[in-house]
Amino acid sequence: MSDRYVWLALFLLGCYHGLNPGMGWLFAVALGFQEKRASAVLRAIVPLTLGHVVSVASIVVVATFADAEFPHNAVHYTAAAVLIGFGVYRLVRARHIRWVGMRVGFWGLVLWGFLMSSAHGAGLMLLPFVTSAHASAPSMPMPGVAHGPYAVAWLMVAVHTLGYLLTTTGVALLVYTKVGVRFLRVGWLNLDLVWAIALILTGLIALLT
Repeated sequence: MSDRYVWLALFLLGCYHGLNPGMGWLFAVALGFQEKRASAVLRAIVPLTLGHVVSVASIVVVATFADAEFPHNAVHYTAAAVLIGFGVYRLVRARHIRWVGMRVGFWGLVLWGFLMSSAHGAGLMLLPFVTSAHASAPSMPMPGVAHGPYAVAWLMVAVHTLGYLLTTTGVALLVYTKVGVRFLRVGWLNLDLVWAIALILTGLIALLT
């Protein structure tokens, strides 16, 4: 895959996470309805995004460290096994984390965003990108970036986060101002199921390539 498509894939992966109501926008919309203000929706997006970033970045940084310190094949196949294993886990155990209530402050939303993103395995899907970047380091640099493995890793997190932030903000405002949440009962695709299958397929592809 060329550099351009790698970064595009990371951005679209962030968009997919932003589209999933279980990763933030639905909670932001609920807070907006509770306070009857669109500003409450936007105010919630910031800590939710921060929690998502911490969750994703922790996986990416650990994977980057492992790929730099241990044999590449061992890290690559371990990452593939983790993806497949977590995908199967999400298929058989798809329950969401229960939150104590809607009265939650900034850091509570950060924690919620971190827990929900971690429970969905948001950062795991970036593992193949991390291992591929290390295996083909000369093909991953971006113009103007001092591209050590950690610089590339943080750039991956930034591109992914941009997709997440733009999508979850857009969807939250659209649902709050125009659509409402009733459509979730009748017309919403089960994104958790799609995500679990995507994790397994990505792990299998990584295992075979």
